[in-house]
Amino acid sequence: MIKRFAKYYRPHLKVFVLDMLCALLLAVCDLFYPMITRNMLNEYIPDKNLKLLIIWAVILLVIYLVKLGLNYFVNYYGHVVGVKMQADMRRDVFDHLQNLPLTYFDNNKTGTIMSRIISDLMDISELAHHGPEDLFLSAVMLIGAFIVMGSIYMPLTLIVFATIPVMVIFAAKKRIAMTEAFKTSRVEIGEVNANLENSIAGIRVSKAYTNANYENEHFAEGNTRFVKARRKAYKVMADFIGGTTFIGDFLNIVLYVSGGLFCFYGKITFTDFVVFIMYISIFMNPVRRLVGFVEQYQNGMTGFERFCEIMDYPPETDVTDAVDIGNAAGEIEFDGVSFAYEDSADILRGLSFKIEPGKTLALVGPSGGGKTTICHLIPRFYKVKAGEVRLDGVSVDKITLDSLRRNIGIVAQDVFLFNASIYDNIAYGCPDATREQVEEAAKRANIYDHIVSLEKGFDTIVGERGVKLSGGQKQRISIARVFLKDPSVLILDEATSALDNASEIAIQKSLEELCRGRTTIVVAHRLTTVKNADEILVVTDEGIAERGSHGELLDKGGIYADLWNSVNKID
Repeated sequence: MIKRFAKYYRPHLKVFVLDMLCALLLAVCDLFYPMITRNMLNEYIPDKNLKLLIIWAVILLVIYLVKLGLNYFVNYYGHVVGVKMQADMRRDVFDHLQNLPLTYFDNNKTGTIMSRIISDLMDISELAHHGPEDLFLSAVMLIGAFIVMGSIYMPLTLIVFATIPVMVIFAAKKRIAMTEAFKTSRVEIGEVNANLENSIAGIRVSKAYTNANYENEHFAEGNTRFVKARRKAYKVMADFIGGTTFIGDFLNIVLYVSGGLFCFYGKITFTDFVVFIMYISIFMNPVRRLVGFVEQYQNGMTGFERFCEIMDYPPETDVTDAVDIGNAAGEIEFDGVSFAYEDSADILRGLSFKIEPGKTLALVGPSGGGKTTICHLIPRFYKVKAGEVRLDGVSVDKITLDSLRRNIGIVAQDVFLFNASIYDNIAYGCPDATREQVEEAAKRANIYDHIVSLEKGFDTIVGERGVKLSGGQKQRISIARVFLKDPSVLILDEATSALDNASEIAIQKSLEELCRGRTTIVVAHRLTTVKNADEILVVTDEGIAERGSHGELLDKGGIYADLWNSVNKID
C-alpha cells in the first residue's frame, strides 16, 4: 500500500525533494537556538562581551529570516505537491470509473462514489504533504537533539529519550483501533453523501408528496450513524492523544527531578540544565508532530484504501484478439442467450432470434420479461451467462468495446442531459462534429426552430438532468444526439412512453426519420408505435411467447392480439 501511494510522488519528485530539503534546514535552524543561548549564558553575558552578544543576535535574526523563507516554501509548495497528487489520483479514479462495468454502478451509490473521489482524496492530499514532512522533521529533530544533548550530558539525555519507546508502543497499540474506527466513519460519510444526493435528486417527488418530515427522519438516521461512528473514532484518537500528552507531561517531571539532582550534585551546570529544558520543547515538537501524523495517517491511508478499492475493481476489457468492426452493416443475432443479474434468477433463458440489417424488430410484453435487458446485452453493458450475441456474425465479446458501441445509438425513456448547453448535449453524440453538423442534427430531430427561438439559442443551459426543458424537448435533443452519432444499430427503449399523445405523435416522425436505413430494436408498451415493425417478439418471463408481423400476431389470437384488442377497447 505504501509503495502504491509513493508512486504518486514521482511526477512531482523535484519539488518534493526541495520541500524536504527546506524542512531539513528548518530543523537545523531550530537546533541552533538553544546552543546559542547556552553560549550567551555561559560566556557572553558573564564576560560582558557586548560585541559577541550583538553578533550572535544578528546571526539569530538572519536565521529567523531564513526560516521565514523556508516556512513559506514548505507551506506553499508542499501543499501544491499534495494538491497535484490529489488531482492525479482524481484523474486516475475518474478515468477508471469510465471503464467500469454497469454492475459496479448498480451496486454502489452515487453519493458514496463521490465521497471517495472528493472527501477521501482531500485527506490523502494532506497526508501526501504533511506526512513525509512530519516524519522527516521529527527524525531530524530527535536525532539532532539527541546528539546535542548527549554532548552536554549523556546520562540525562538517555533518561529523557527513554520515554520514546513507551510512546511508540502506546501508539502502536492504539493504531489498529484507530484504523478500524476511521474506516467505519468513512463508510458512514459515504452513506450520508449518498442519502443527501438521493434526496436532492428527488426533491420534486418529496415536495409533491409533502414528505419533508420523512426525508428529515431518513437523513437523521444516517446522520446519527455517522455521529456514532465519528464519536468512536474520536474516542480512540482522544485515548491516543491523551496518553501521549500524559507521557510528555510525565517527561517534564522526570527531567526536573533527574536534572535537578544532577545539577545539585555538580554533574551539570545550571546553564546546561536550562538548555536541557529548552531542548525538551524542541524534543516535544517532533513528538507532537508524530502524534498528529498518526491521526493524519489514519485519515489519509483509510481514504487511500477506499481509493484503491475502486482502482482494483476490474474494468471492462477487450479480449486479446478483439477486432475493430468498423462501420457495421447491422445484423444482430441472439443465439441461445441466457442471462441473470447478480444473485438473481435467470431473466433470459436460451433466447434466440435474428435481425437482418436495416430491419426493425419490436419487443413487447409484460414488465419484467427482459426486454430492456435484451437491449443492454447488445452494446455489452452486461455479459451473457450462456450463449452468444453477435453483430454482423461476430460475437460482441470479440469486438472492441469502442467500435461496438460506436455503431449503436440508444434513445431511452429516461433521457439524461448534462448540465451544459443544448449545443454541448447534442454534440455529445460526436464531439468532433462541426457546428453545421450539430445544427443539421437538430433540424432532423425537429428541435432546431425551438432552439433558435430561445434567448441564448444553442448556448442555452438546460439545467441538471435537463430540468429546464419539457419531456418532449429533452427527447428531441437525445434524438438529435443520435442523429449526429449516425450509428448502424438503433435501440429505442420506451422512447415515447413518458410523453403525452401530442408530443408522441410529433416525435414519432423524428424517430421514423432516425430509423430509416438502420437496424432498429424498439421496446414499447404502446402497440400503435410498433405495428409497422418488420417483426414483433412477444417477450414474457418464459421467453419468446409469440413472434411475427403485426397482422400475423393478430391472426393468431394470442397474447399480442389480446393486448391490441384491450388497448383498442380502451380507446
